[in-house]
Amino acid sequence: MLRRLRAGYDAFNRGDYDATVEWIHPDVVYVSPGGISEVRGAEALRAWMEPDAFEDQESEVLEAEIQGNRALIKQHTRARGAGSGIEMEVGSWAVWIFDENGQVTRIETYLETEEELARRSFRGPE
Repeated sequence: MLRRLRAGYDAFNRGDYDATVEWIHPDVVYVSPGGISEVRGAEALRAWMEPDAFEDQESEVLEAEIQGNRALIKQHTRARGAGSGIEMEVGSWAVWIFDENGQVTRIETYLETEEELARRSFRGPE
């Protein structure tokens, strides 16, 4: 699972969004931080990845924990604004949930300061 996640991050970083979603379930749900609307479906997620406000973007896995069908990733993202060239760096947490076939069914992203919320989601329903 971790090898597959790292390969997905590598594909994303080189702008190969088709390769990034190869192992994403067609009905995946992506939940971003800050109450922004969920992205539903692999095609919608692939389109969401395309940089629009950013000239380039890259995410790095800093830490990873795997438990059952879930992965908790601490990540660092760098991006440069399209046109402005302003650089941005942000830390965050991501919870990846896989089905029995190894496809990603849900991704939840949390702000760096929301580690406890990310860990609670990672542990799953109690």
